[in-house]
Amino acid sequence: MRRVIDLAVANARSGRGGPFAALVVRDGAIISEGTNLVTSSNDPTAHAEIVAIRRACEALDSFQLDGCELFTSCEPCPMCLGAIYWARPTRIYYAATREEAAKAGFDDEFIYNELDLTPETRHLPMIRLLASDAGAPFEVWNRFDGRVEY
Repeated sequence: MRRVIDLAVANARSGRGGPFAALVVRDGAIISEGTNLVTSSNDPTAHAEIVAIRRACEALDSFQLDGCELFTSCEPCPMCLGAIYWARPTRIYYAATREEAAKAGFDDEFIYNELDLTPETRHLPMIRLLASDAGAPFEVWNRFDGRVEY
């Protein structure tokens, strides 16, 4: 965790992104490191956890982090938490809480609240189209013999 906090401090000083960092570890060895690169990469998904997950998956040649642990400088935001669950590490360790992040200007409470709303009542309009055709991709997927389950 000390390495993660040091990376987060260095990233905050560098101006490459926000004050966040993450590591993916397996069997005590660091597989990947990631820092927040949102502003320097013009990528709103370039949060530290996402960067670390992408790098670890590339290094491990896998879309899942079986047997890995994630260390992050802050409690993951909703986007990162979703990605972490999809990557399936065995455990998450974090330093700062989401409340501490909010005090520094990184408040995700609005998104947490939006998740509890139905699509049609969210602040960002979500409009369903072509409902009668929406199942076609799933039907093709279920018939595809070469699919890789995840």
